Amino acid sequence: MSAIPEDNVRAHSRPSDLRITDIRAVTTRIPIGRCPLIRIDTNQGIYGLGEVRDGASKTYALMLKSRLIGENPCNVDKIFRKIKQFGGHARQGGGVCAVEMALMDLAGKAYGVPAYQLAGGKFRDRIRLYCDTPNEPTGEAMGAMLKGRMERGFTMLKMDVGIEPLLDIPGALSSPAGMLDTRSVMHPFTHIRLTEIGIDWLSDYVAAVRDVVGYDIPIAADHFGHIGVEDCIRLGDAMEPFNLAWLEDMVPWQLTEQWVLMRKALRTPVCTGEDIYLKEDFLKLFQAGAISVCHPDIATSGGILETKKIGDLAQEYGVSMALHMAGTPVSTMAAVHCAAATENFIALEHHFADTPYWDNLITGIPKPLIQNGYIAVPETPGLGIELNEEEIKQHLHPDDTGYFEPTTEWDNEKSWDRLWS
Repeated sequence: MSAIPEDNVRAHSRPSDLRITDIRAVTTRIPIGRCPLIRIDTNQGIYGLGEVRDGASKTYALMLKSRLIGENPCNVDKIFRKIKQFGGHARQGGGVCAVEMALMDLAGKAYGVPAYQLAGGKFRDRIRLYCDTPNEPTGEAMGAMLKGRMERGFTMLKMDVGIEPLLDIPGALSSPAGMLDTRSVMHPFTHIRLTEIGIDWLSDYVAAVRDVVGYDIPIAADHFGHIGVEDCIRLGDAMEPFNLAWLEDMVPWQLTEQWVLMRKALRTPVCTGEDIYLKEDFLKLFQAGAISVCHPDIATSGGILETKKIGDLAQEYGVSMALHMAGTPVSTMAAVHCAAATENFIALEHHFADTPYWDNLITGIPKPLIQNGYIAVPETPGLGIELNEEEIKQHLHPDDTGYFEPTTEWDNEKSWDRLWS
C-alpha cells in the first residue's frame, strides 16, 4: 500500500492537482418561482453542483467566477473565506452559498466520500422532513391537507396562520389606509393591528385544524403578516392552547430585543433565521436568549460547513436547529448532508409535497426521494446526486434560454477585494 494517502483515493488524478476551470448556471422553474443551479467544472472532468437561493439571481454566483478559476475546490474553507464578503442576508447570500455547496460536492467526489463526512461525520442515517402547507380558506380545509401529509408518512408539519384571510372579514384588522396593500414595510412601521375579532377568528381556525389532526403531531406556524411585536404576543397568547411546535418569523430577525420580548412573554417556542447570512448574527440571537429554535437556510446562511457551525453554536446555548428549505433537490440534498452532521438538528422543511416532478430533477439516488417523511443520507461521494438534464430542460425558467451555457462574459471581472489596508 502506498504511503501517500492520495494514491489510495479513487479520483481522476491527485486531488491536490484539481483546479476549477469554469462555472455555469441554469435557472429552473418550480412552483415558488426561480431556482438557479450552478455547475463548477474542473481540469479532471469532475464537477460540483450547487443552488442559489429561491427567487435570487444566478448573477450572484457567476460574478464569483474570476475569483474561482484556478483554485483547488478541495480547499473549501479557504475559498469560502475569500468569497464570503460578496454575500449578504436573505437572497444576497445565494451565490456564495451555491458555490460552497458545489465545492463540497466536488471535494467529496475527489476524495470518494459523502459531503457529510467532510463536515465531521454523521449523527443520523435519515433526515426528518416537516411538510409546509400554504394558506387554506378554513381550518377544516387546512386540517384535511395536513391529514393527507400525515397519511404519506410526514411526522412533523407546518401551516400558514396569518392576517391574509382576515382581509375580507369586517372588523378583524385596523390599519392606516393603504398599509394592508404593501409587503415592503417592516413590521414595526405598518401599525396594522389585530382586533379581538381577528384573534378569535385565527384561534378558531387553529382549533379546527387540531380537531382534524389531533395533538400528537407537531405543527409549526408561519407567515403571520407584518404586525407589531405587541400584537404578535397577543396572537401568541391566543395560540397557547394548541401546542404549536414554534411560531416562525413573527418579526424581522434583526430586531433582537423584540425577539427577547416574545420569548419571555410566550410559552410557545419562537423561531427565526432563514434570512440570516453567516454565524455572527445568529450568535447575537443566541447570546440574548432570543429564540428557542434557529432556522437557517443553507442557501442563505453560508452553505454546508457554515450552517453546521451555526448548529453547533446553537447547541451551546440550548437551542435546536431546524432547516428552512424552498428549493430543488440539489439544495435539499446539500441540507441533508448538513443535517446529518449536526447533533441538535430536528427537521428539514419541504415545500413541494404537491409537485410530482420535484424529485425527478435529480438522479443517482433511490426514488421516491422522500419515503415516509424522511430522506436517507446518501453514502455516495459528494452530494450523492446528478442532474436529470431532460427533466430540468422541461422546467427551465423563461429567463434562461439554454442549459449551462458558456459564461465567458464573467471570465475577467476584477476588483480590489481586500478588506484591509
